[in-house]
Amino acid sequence: MKKIYMDYNATTPLHPDVLDAMLPFLRGNFGNPSSIHWAGRDVKKYIEASREKVANLLNGDPSEIVFTGGGSESDNLAIKGAAFALREKGNHIITTQVEHPAVLNTCEYMEELGYEVTYLPVDHEGMIDLDELRASITNRTILLSVMYGNNETGTIFPIEEIGRIASDRGILFHTDAVQAVGKTSMDVNTLKIDLLSLSGHKLYGPKGVGSLYVKKGTRLTPLIHGGHQEGGRRAGTENTPGIVGLGKACEIANGDMEFQSGYLTKLRERLHEGIMEKLDHVVLNGHPEKRLPNTLNLGFKFVEGEALLIHLDLEGIAVSTGSACSSGSMGPSPVLTAMGIPPEVAQGSIRFTLGRDNTEEDIQHTVDVLPNIVSKLRSISPIYPGKRNELG
Repeated sequence: MKKIYMDYNATTPLHPDVLDAMLPFLRGNFGNPSSIHWAGRDVKKYIEASREKVANLLNGDPSEIVFTGGGSESDNLAIKGAAFALREKGNHIITTQVEHPAVLNTCEYMEELGYEVTYLPVDHEGMIDLDELRASITNRTILLSVMYGNNETGTIFPIEEIGRIASDRGILFHTDAVQAVGKTSMDVNTLKIDLLSLSGHKLYGPKGVGSLYVKKGTRLTPLIHGGHQEGGRRAGTENTPGIVGLGKACEIANGDMEFQSGYLTKLRERLHEGIMEKLDHVVLNGHPEKRLPNTLNLGFKFVEGEALLIHLDLEGIAVSTGSACSSGSMGPSPVLTAMGIPPEVAQGSIRFTLGRDNTEEDIQHTVDVLPNIVSKLRSISPIYPGKRNELG
């Protein structure tokens, strides 16, 4: 049976060149980067080279890159670190209702500590209202945290405009760019971003490593105390193999992003058009244009998403019903619910996320297989209109 992977927003396979770059540090180059002797110096230079590669991808400075244990840690460090450092200035944080759990749960935790959080709503395309954002700002607002691109729908937020609003009001701006880095070009200076989170395993790098871009001059209280690694912003012996792998992944992404973006957009549109041609009662979840190039979220009416996922899996096609971090939840996606998507559509929604290893043949096979599965599931649904007609 042919196996087709269409869940790249959950994780990506390790790029062969990334693995090759990491292997020496899993074998002979074992030194502690903080050691001043030859074994430490031999690996320290590779960590600094990786720092430069990550910075180049964002058009930042290497000194502004802090290596972390992944995207969730980066989000926590950005939000908690900024809020703790600026507590004397204010206690108000603004975010959105459709953020990743690493942001939403962190903000809820900050509320327990006495911080005030505004959760901006989104429209039916998953977009925030900039006027509503402006109106939410008070003289106690210290941080805006708005994701770059949504992990479920792919909707891309107006980051440049948000950055300008934050800058004009003297407020720090953090963006969770975990799903966007490597898929779309970004310049932290042009976008006026103060803090940006990214994760290695979302761009063909290793799991367990990420980074936080911290603009020069940004005050940040560390979460992990100990040694003086990462400029005192994140204590602990560096994960040298992971950091080297992340650096290589960023270097690769920087070199072929334009091609990959165009290629994935083409595959995504072919998948979307093919499904819409063969099936009715299917709706797009998310913005039709301002969307990550690889992400397609569709709501199949009169079908349970979990059942559709299982049947696709039996055909060797791996997709998801939403965020991998929310798997196991029986309710509809909080993101789709926040967008006002009706429960019967949200419950039948599937996220297709494509990657560099997908082919046109994968797309065609999925388009060929899916209609029969949907028809079969609808035939046993008591709410499907065609079923009601059959029953009189």
